Amino acid sequence: MSVEVREVIGKGALARFIRLPLELPDRRPNFVPPLLADERELHDPQRNPALATCTVARWMAWRGTTAVGRVMGIVPHTWNERTGERSARFFALDSINDGEVVRSLLDQVAVWARGQGMDRLIGPFGFSDRDPQGVQIEGFTHLPVVATPTGPEWLPPLVEACGFRPFEDMVSYRMEVRPGMARRFTAVAERCLRGGKLRVVHIRTKRQLRPWVVPVLRLVNATYGELLGFTPMSEAEMQALADKYMFILDPELVVLVVDGQDAPVAFVVAAPDMSEGLQRARGHLFPIGWWYILRAMRRADQLDLLLGAVRTDLQAHGLTAVLGQRLLSVAEQRGYTHLDSHLVMVRNRKMCAQMERLGGVVWKRYRVYQRELN
Repeated sequence: MSVEVREVIGKGALARFIRLPLELPDRRPNFVPPLLADERELHDPQRNPALATCTVARWMAWRGTTAVGRVMGIVPHTWNERTGERSARFFALDSINDGEVVRSLLDQVAVWARGQGMDRLIGPFGFSDRDPQGVQIEGFTHLPVVATPTGPEWLPPLVEACGFRPFEDMVSYRMEVRPGMARRFTAVAERCLRGGKLRVVHIRTKRQLRPWVVPVLRLVNATYGELLGFTPMSEAEMQALADKYMFILDPELVVLVVDGQDAPVAFVVAAPDMSEGLQRARGHLFPIGWWYILRAMRRADQLDLLLGAVRTDLQAHGLTAVLGQRLLSVAEQRGYTHLDSHLVMVRNRKMCAQMERLGGVVWKRYRVYQRELN
């Protein structure tokens, strides 16, 4: 039966589009579903400001009455104006294991993007770097962590068969936590903090943590400009991000360094891995999905790095050692066996070198593709 691609129009069709990845066969054995509440927020103009600055279209692929795939097209006008590009993105690509379905979906996005005046299509890539980026191409035996792709091993070859070539690679490092490891960085950390111009803020409660969220995210805005697709956050978005993730944050796993004016100059945020909890929750936070997530975090032996930054003018001053020493000390005390670095761009040589100095080894790899449209 031939493949028919239909545009998603109306609330009912959008709801089906959002649920589809949880219904499709051919998923990877260790598939980690997203939370449906987060997916609905992504597609809601009232809660996702990015929708106001982008042109968006969605499609689903059908064989008869059976939905067999989906994809989303995005024209990021703000990004294109800032960079001088004419690029569109494809995102939320999910399908059965069928090359005809993948080709039909991607060709539809390409035709649409040309109609929008674009000359290049990249993806999978969402509204910004805060959305899951690329498709996984290595390390499928390891559980995906939050906000990373969870696609199957057969998907990248099908994308490449549609004329896409590599555009940007990201890697995730695994770092072992061994007894005494934190002490390796003590001398550098102490030297960095000597003189009292910089200090570590001791945060013990979420009440103490909350006032630092917006200042820390301002540092992200100031330092993440070179990342692929990075879009600065507004103050309202910062507050919304704090509200969304505060329940999973552990103040002892947030390391913050400030200057003499109490302005953040470096930080790192980590959390116990929640992937097994997300699997048990099956996309639903309620009625007991939240309990599965918290239980998984209590039992986890893996610590996931969620976010971190060092002020640009201080990136060669040893602050990475301060962050690593403090975080590894807590990790050792709590019995974590290893850390996942989350996604690091391969061309970000400084960050890759820092991860490798900490003993990191690449264990997962992801890729964003591109295709010229002229």
